[in-house]
Amino acid sequence: MDTQNPSAPLRAQSAADGNPTRPRHHTGGVIHENTRHTTRFTVIGNHLTQHKELSLLAIGLGCHIQSLPTGAPTDIKSLAARFKEGATRIAAALRELEAHGYLRRERIRTATGRIITRTVSCNQPGHRRRPADTDCPVPPRAAHRPEPRPRKALPAVPQPTRAAAVALQQQATDLLAGLRRHDPRLLLSAADTAHLAPGVIDWLEREVTPTAVRHALTTDLPADALRRPAALLAHRLTAQLPPPPPYRAPATATPPPVRHALRTCDTCDRAFRAPGTETHCRDCRTEALAAPA
Repeated sequence: MDTQNPSAPLRAQSAADGNPTRPRHHTGGVIHENTRHTTRFTVIGNHLTQHKELSLLAIGLGCHIQSLPTGAPTDIKSLAARFKEGATRIAAALRELEAHGYLRRERIRTATGRIITRTVSCNQPGHRRRPADTDCPVPPRAAHRPEPRPRKALPAVPQPTRAAAVALQQQATDLLAGLRRHDPRLLLSAADTAHLAPGVIDWLEREVTPTAVRHALTTDLPADALRRPAALLAHRLTAQLPPPPPYRAPATATPPPVRHALRTCDTCDRAFRAPGTETHCRDCRTEALAAPA
């Protein structure tokens, strides 16, 4: 009765203790009940849904944008009307997605000259795209970031005299700003207008009317899209510069007649005007000449 079996286990081993490969069940984690989607679903990578640097709002907003059809509005005003987080938080979330390469927002000019904002959503930042995909931005990196290519400078334009530039500056600026009414492709930025204005002033200084300058800049434009309208206008201002107006000598003013001082005739005591060497009036001089010698 008192004999103990030394080979008996001290405690009963559970199935999990005896089989270390068998998974343990935890009560605190998530359990998935998945049903396979066949319609109305979007494939989103875990690199976005489990991103370690993005905020929860940015992750959710990124998933929402990737689920939208092409052409759906994704501007801050439209998103703020859809969600209750407000424009400030939504704008911050969009900046997060843009900084990590999931969005690219760019301003483009339409064929009618209107400026619109286009949003490009990328589901795998940094991956090479297929021909049918939209170009995805590469997320920024701390090192080896390529330097942006400098934009080629506009061609030089004629330069007027300084005095004419001050008097005709506003007229030239208004002329350039109004070119888009003749052709929407001639919508110029403030920097392009400032560069071209001296060339227009030089034309005006050469006695060319504003209508003639406008006609020279807008006639016979290429039928295709203008890649850089300011460069075309700069070329025309230089290549078609008219000659200066012919020289006109300033008109000489007729000097006023000399008005001599009054003096008294030595013969008849009459007052008359004459140079200082004359001592007789005209009548006395005539009588002296007519008298016989």
